Amino acid sequence: MVWLQKRLRLPAVRRGFHLITDLLAAELPELEQIKIGTAHFFIQHTSASLSINENADPTVRHDFEEFFNRTAPENAPYFRHNSEGPDDMPAHLKAAMLGTSVTIPITNGQLALGTWQGVYLGEHRNHGGRRWVVATLMGQQ
Repeated sequence: MVWLQKRLRLPAVRRGFHLITDLLAAELPELEQIKIGTAHFFIQHTSASLSINENADPTVRHDFEEFFNRTAPENAPYFRHNSEGPDDMPAHLKAAMLGTSVTIPITNGQLALGTWQGVYLGEHRNHGGRRWVVATLMGQQ
């Protein structure tokens, strides 16, 4: 049985939705040791999110950003939490809607995502900076 936990530092990216599947896998060469198991990824921030969605068409990422910007707009007069800027409260709401973690099966040393699936980092701040993700791998060799 393999249990491993690593804290991964993601590069700073612009606001939007970014595919990070390959980056996560590259930081976890230990995946190759696991024949059957589970990978859990948790982002340690309240203004960024993790989700799984289509990885092929970049217009999906654009449409996600448009939808969430309209759903949680900056400078909404009803937001009281604004001490860190007009993008802060909308970022918290987007992160709450999308979530802070994803769990993916591991099959024969690879993340068992569907053909058109990828892991997204939702960066919801204009200047969010580098983000931390805790990766936990568990499974059998």
